[in-house]
Amino acid sequence: MIEQILPPAVAVAESFTDPAGLTPHPEEEPLVAAAVEKRRREFTTVRHCARRALAELGVAPVPILTGTRGAPVWPAGIVGSMTHCDGYRGAVLGRVSAFATLGVDAEPHAPLPEGVLEAIALPSEQTRGAALAATHPGVCWDRLLFSAKESVYKAWFPLTRRWLDFSEADITVDPAGTFVARLLVPGPVLGGVPVTAFPGRFLVDGGLVLTAIAIPAVAG
Repeated sequence: MIEQILPPAVAVAESFTDPAGLTPHPEEEPLVAAAVEKRRREFTTVRHCARRALAELGVAPVPILTGTRGAPVWPAGIVGSMTHCDGYRGAVLGRVSAFATLGVDAEPHAPLPEGVLEAIALPSEQTRGAALAATHPGVCWDRLLFSAKESVYKAWFPLTRRWLDFSEADITVDPAGTFVARLLVPGPVLGGVPVTAFPGRFLVDGGLVLTAIAIPAVAG
């Protein structure tokens, strides 16, 4: 499903259930040794997806461990992103020769809980979201904004190794299926050029909101 909003060179693996019999890689087990069963299933299935995506790229299966701020640690030469929510687990990976960074997020297509929008959205984003809700009422634009912000952070962090607050990116959504996140703080530099915005795409289907960012690698 999420491949619809990503370039063809991205390897994608998804699951809408937790297949029976999956277990974490032995080196991953300590990461979820004390986790509740739901968390263990999500963790295990999304990493199973990641290893399937690695196989598409011709990379042998490896444990997917976590680094700073819980970010996944990928094999050398690989960039990627994982996401999971009720009814969806997905991993997207690419080669560093093709992509500088990837960021994806999945959310249930339902309104955000009360008070969350005000906590994560700038006033400008709330105004634009209200306008979208008036003209395109079939989409939960607040949830889509939240998902886009998650994708932005997942794309940002591997490039900067810095936290990005919800208030530090101003997202404009085009109901045709795209969004642009304008960075309000100094961003990464790629090929000697400062990155000031992350473009992305979204999909609403099957009770899910999916957002994705794929930043191409700089030639040379």
